[in-house]
Amino acid sequence: MNISELFGEMVFNETVMKERLPQETYNALKDTIRMGSALDEDVAGVVASAMKDWAIEKGATHFTHWFQPLTGITAEKHDSFISPHNNGSAIMEFSAKELIKGEPDASSFPSGGIRVTFEARGYTAWDPTSYAFIKDETLCIPTVFCSYSGEALDKKTPLLRSMQLINQQALRMLKLFGHDDVKSVNANAGAEQEYFLVEKELFDQRKDLIFCSRSLFGAKPPKGQELDDHYFGAIQPRVKLFMRDLDNELWRLGVYAKTEHKEAAPGQYELAPIYSGVNTATDHNQLTMEIMKKVALRHGFVCLLHEKPFAGLNGSGKHNNWSLSTDTGINLLNPGSSPQSNMLFLIFLCAVIKGVDDYQDLLRASVASAGNDCRLGAQEAPPSIISIFLGDDLESILSSIEAKEDYEAASYRTLESGVKVLPHLRLDNTDRNRTSPLAFTGNKFEFRMPGSSHSIADANTIINTIVAESLRLFADELEQAEDLKTATFKLLRRTIRNHKRILYSGNNYSKEWVDEAESRGLTNHPTTVDALPSLISPKNVELLTKHGIYTKRELESRYEISLESYSKLIRIEANTMLEMARKEILPAVFEYEKLLSDTINSKKAVSSVLTAPEEELLRDISDNANKLYIACGKLKSEILNASNIADSLALAEYCRDVTLPTMNELRSYADELEVLTAKEFWPFPTYEDLLFNF
Repeated sequence: MNISELFGEMVFNETVMKERLPQETYNALKDTIRMGSALDEDVAGVVASAMKDWAIEKGATHFTHWFQPLTGITAEKHDSFISPHNNGSAIMEFSAKELIKGEPDASSFPSGGIRVTFEARGYTAWDPTSYAFIKDETLCIPTVFCSYSGEALDKKTPLLRSMQLINQQALRMLKLFGHDDVKSVNANAGAEQEYFLVEKELFDQRKDLIFCSRSLFGAKPPKGQELDDHYFGAIQPRVKLFMRDLDNELWRLGVYAKTEHKEAAPGQYELAPIYSGVNTATDHNQLTMEIMKKVALRHGFVCLLHEKPFAGLNGSGKHNNWSLSTDTGINLLNPGSSPQSNMLFLIFLCAVIKGVDDYQDLLRASVASAGNDCRLGAQEAPPSIISIFLGDDLESILSSIEAKEDYEAASYRTLESGVKVLPHLRLDNTDRNRTSPLAFTGNKFEFRMPGSSHSIADANTIINTIVAESLRLFADELEQAEDLKTATFKLLRRTIRNHKRILYSGNNYSKEWVDEAESRGLTNHPTTVDALPSLISPKNVELLTKHGIYTKRELESRYEISLESYSKLIRIEANTMLEMARKEILPAVFEYEKLLSDTINSKKAVSSVLTAPEEELLRDISDNANKLYIACGKLKSEILNASNIADSLALAEYCRDVTLPTMNELRSYADELEVLTAKEFWPFPTYEDLLFNF
C-alpha cells in the first residue's frame, strides 16, 4: 500500500483543483480559501462541473450538503446527479446553484425556538474553505446551515465568524511589531479522540448501551485499571486490524490520523491527528467519530464515544490542542530559545491568560453536557474549575516581568538515566499536569475539558473569540503608544498582575485547590445546569454579539437547546433504567430466589442447620430486590412529575437534583444484586464480560 497515493484520494483538494480547473478559476478559488474573498457564481459553475466529473470518476452517484446542526453530529440529504434528458434518457448534471445552496427543513433540527413547524425553511451554503470529499459513493460538500431569517442553526457558522475575528485582531498586533508580510493568521486545532470498544454481540444485550451509550448498571469487576497495565500496552490483533482499517479510511478522506494507543481503562483507546486549521480540524473530527463507528461494526465491535461509559474507570475526553500561526509559517505560541525576550510570544501568551480569566465561565459552558458531568473531576479528567498550567519556567518569566526583575534562564537539563550507552535527552522546560483544564504544552495550549462525543467547534469558537478580544484591547492600547517597547512591558505587567489568579500548577483534584480557587474568585460550575446560564449572561452576550459571533437570539436558542438536551437525556436514561430493572433484573432475581427457596425447602427436609447460608443469601437478595422495586416506583413518579415542569431551567434543575440521585440509588441496589446473584441468572453482560473479553 502506497500511503502517499492513498492519502486524500477521496478529497477535492488543492492538488485536484489545480489539475482540473482553469488557471483563472483555480486562482479565484484559492483566494477564497486562503484569504476569505467572495466567490463569483460563474466561478462556482466551473468548479461544480469539475467537481462532478471528478466525483463520478471516483464512483459517486449522489451529492449532499454535509453540515453540522445543533445536534452535535453531522447531517446530510442525498440527491443524485441524474437529470432527465428530452429523449427519455438521463444525463449527469451538477449546477453552480446545487453546489452553492441547499434547502433542508430547518424546523426538524434543534433551533431553540428560532424555527417552528410552520416556519420550516432553512438553507445550507457551501463553505469553500473546507474541501469537498467522497464518502459512501456520495460527494459531500461542507456547508453552513442557517434559517430563512438568517440565524445560524449550526456549529460551523459561529466558528468561521470567530476565525475571521481572531485573524483580524492578530494581524493588528503583528503589524505593530513589524510583520507587514503576514496576510493572514490561522487558528489551528487537533483533537485527541478517546473511545471505548466493546463486542457487538454483548452490546446488543444491553439496553443502556443501545439507548444511552453508557452503562447505567454494573458492579465493579475484581480488576479495573488499578495495575496501570492497559495504558500503552500491546494492541490486541483484532483491535490492530480495526485501527489499520480506520487509518486507511481516514487517510483516504485527508484526515491526518497520526497516533494510536491503548488508553488507561480496559477497552479504551485513543487516536490523535496532526493538528491543522480549526475549521478543517472540526470537520475531520466529525468524520473521525463517524468512521470510527462504521469501521468498528465491520470488525465486530461497537465504538462508544460517551464521556463515561463505565463507572469507576477513566472516562473519555477530547483534548483540544489550540494554537495560532501565520501564513508565513510563524507559530505565535512558540516561545523560542529566549521566551523572556520574545515580545510577540509574551503578548499572545498574555492574551490567552486574560481571555481565559475574563471569560472562564463561558469557556466552561462551551463543554457542558450531561455526559461530561459524569466525567469531569477525576481519573485524569480536569475539574470544572477553569485554570491554566504554564509550567515553572514560564511562570517564573511572568513573575519576573511583573516584579520588573531580570530573569535568569535555567540551563537546559538532560535526562540522566545512569545508563552510559543511552543518548543524553534534553528535558522539556515544563512537566505535564494531567489534572489541568488548560495546559501550555510547548507551543500550543491543550484544552482537556471537551467530552469525547463533543464537536470541537463550540470550544474553539469561544477560545478564538476570547483571545481575539484580549488582542483587540491590547492593540487599542499599543497603537496609541509613543514608545512601543515601554508600553508593551507596562501592558504585560498589568495583565499578569490582574489575571495571575487563573494560573495554577498544583493538583487540581485536591480539596485545597477548590478552597483556594474560591478565595481567588474563580468560578466553579460543577454541572451543566450550573454552567449553561453563562451563555446568556449580560457580559458574555455583550462580547459575542459585539463581535458578531452570535446574535442574542442565537445564544438564547443554544441555551434552550442545551437545557432541553440535558433534561431529555436524563429522562431517557431514567426510563431505560426502569425498563431494565423491571423487565430484566427483577425477573432474573426472582428466578434465582425461587432456586434458593427450593434448595432451602429440600434441605430442610433433611436438616434445618444446613440451610443457614442459603437463608442469609436469600434475605440479602430479597432485601435489595425490595429496595430496588421501591426505588423503581419512586423514579417512575419523578419521571411523571418532570413532565409537568414547563420551564426549561427548572426542569433541568429537577433532573439534576431529584431524578439523578434516585437513579444513583436504584443503581446501587441493582449493582448489589448483581454481586449476590449467580452469574448464569444475571440478564445481561457484566463489566467483566464487556471489558475483558477481547
